[in-house]
Amino acid sequence: MAEVAFDQVSKVYADGTRAVNRMSLDVADGEFMVLVGPSGCGKTTALRMVAGLEEISEGVVRIGERAVNHVPAKDRDIAMVFQSYALYPHLTVYDNIAFGLRVRKLKKDEIDRRVQHAASILGLEELLKRKPRALSGGQRQRVAMGRAIVREPAAFLMDEPLSNLDAKLRVATRAELSTLTDELGVTTIYVTHDQVEAMTMGDRVAVMRKGELQQVAPPQELYDHPVNLFVGGFIGSPAMNMFEATLERSGDGYELAAGSQRLAVDDETAAARPALRAWEGRMLIVGIRPENIQDAALADEAKDGGRLRGEVELTEALGSELVVHFRIDAHPALTEDVQELVRDVGGELEETEHTTVVGRFDPHSRVSAGDTLEAVVAPGSFHFFDPETGAGIYDDTPQDATKGAPE
Repeated sequence: MAEVAFDQVSKVYADGTRAVNRMSLDVADGEFMVLVGPSGCGKTTALRMVAGLEEISEGVVRIGERAVNHVPAKDRDIAMVFQSYALYPHLTVYDNIAFGLRVRKLKKDEIDRRVQHAASILGLEELLKRKPRALSGGQRQRVAMGRAIVREPAAFLMDEPLSNLDAKLRVATRAELSTLTDELGVTTIYVTHDQVEAMTMGDRVAVMRKGELQQVAPPQELYDHPVNLFVGGFIGSPAMNMFEATLERSGDGYELAAGSQRLAVDDETAAARPALRAWEGRMLIVGIRPENIQDAALADEAKDGGRLRGEVELTEALGSELVVHFRIDAHPALTEDVQELVRDVGGELEETEHTTVVGRFDPHSRVSAGDTLEAVVAPGSFHFFDPETGAGIYDDTPQDATKGAPE
């Protein structure tokens, strides 16, 4: 096992495109680090530079104490698991797993020991004589993992390994993979576009955008304390609601004015974000996560941190919850950060005087399309962002959230 370090690493293509720009990130020995971001953000390019499949334009990549910029891929002591399983169809499961060891000319007894050990870890003992065509998608992915495990590498590199699985199998395999990497204790860098995978699997998560790190933190910290609009909007499903509001003085405290909506900012929230003082009388962007919005008819009065009023556009009954889309008369956030997030899921924001807000309601809510709705916002659930820079508004001396060294 070994740590992996990016030191001011860049990838610049011949046309001048910077796929990765001055990336610095330390992945600790045995850590599971997830690189996440929208398509084209540079996460796979970063992984391929560690693997030796892309040349490094600037900076240094280290595996353990060794700089590997000019070390051939086969000599980097890493194992890579790809999106495609890349199994040899004419070979058995045993031979697919053993293939790389035979190329390295290991002794037959050592090959058998490693293959049998990997098969027992992955539950493949009964499948070793089968060909890939006789396996399910999840079983094929386990064979690909087995091929990586037997190499006993310093680090695993995984490029969207679950993306070819159906939704139900992806959830099961995700859990298996998390348990496996934890038991093996091997340093792992995992690339995904799926923020649910990132949140459930990573010891820490590195959010990338346009080739640059935005924030590196444990999953819950990303969720609770996003450093900017982009991270706030990318992490979470359904996505964080965002709209413009003006921070106004109300007695001894503050309130948010957004169209006809008035939301009180509780004292605890204001105290936790001293930088808010400078925004009095100014427009900022407010973020509220869907799970912090509830049907007022069912809400606990003690959890009433303000109310949003609007017309229900759509409801989605999921059994355990009712996802409600409703329109309020507040101006939407239309920054480039937010537009990029919307484009990533195939949409486009338009200039309008209304914002569609999503709430995750109790399944017993009886609201339906066309209803006029009153929804409660949970106290202390507001996020605030600078509309010019996109930066989160927290304190007067914000920290660099992209520092790569683990705590």
